[in-house]
Amino acid sequence: MRAPYGLEIIESCLSCPHREDRLFCNLPPSAAQRLAAITSPSSYPKGATLFVEGQVARGVFILCSGRVKLSTTSADGKTLIVRIADPGEVLGLPATVTEKPYELTAEVIEPTQANFIPRQEFLNFLREHGEVGLRVAQQLGETYHSAIAEMRNIGLSHSVGEKLARFLLDLSAGHDNGKGEIKVTLTLTHEEIAQMIGASRETVTRLFGEFKKKQLLQVKGSTLIIKDKAGLESVLNS
Repeated sequence: MRAPYGLEIIESCLSCPHREDRLFCNLPPSAAQRLAAITSPSSYPKGATLFVEGQVARGVFILCSGRVKLSTTSADGKTLIVRIADPGEVLGLPATVTEKPYELTAEVIEPTQANFIPRQEFLNFLREHGEVGLRVAQQLGETYHSAIAEMRNIGLSHSVGEKLARFLLDLSAGHDNGKGEIKVTLTLTHEEIAQMIGASRETVTRLFGEFKKKQLLQVKGSTLIIKDKAGLESVLNS
């Protein structure tokens, strides 16, 4: 069904075309039917907030399409984007399982479908289907490893230039066809990139300018073109 924001809404988990590709969605028939029965599909525009850091956990959101940034904010208003969630992830999982408040804020960065499951119904679902509990443990483990990797990138990098180079190389991973230039879609603003690598927007803008002058990359609208991957990698070792 065509919905607002140009999304193609997936009405039911049973009819999802991505079931075989996603960790949580690829479930045995009985579990998939139960999941479909307790899930409410919703669409959200860019800028919408799914939940806020410190809010009592209401349940989980299965991200069907679009992307969501997960961030934390200090008392003085400084924001750090922990990571960008992709389709197939279950958002709000740690807080819902542990009965703690949401530890992060989830904000939509492009038109998104995120299906909601109330907390108690989700916990009952886990009790009824042990295989789903294993999937939940797998995603929690992946989230943990992702968080450690981000901490390592931010904490052990020697300069902001190194952090930005690492961010751009990670972004381009999987897009290298071995033919020279690498093209990826860059939907984050300089401010959001700064929040991901623990820097200021001004510094990120300056570094983008320096990388362009060195012919390491080029930006055309929302398209990022890495012209010299080896040169960008050398920034990591400088």
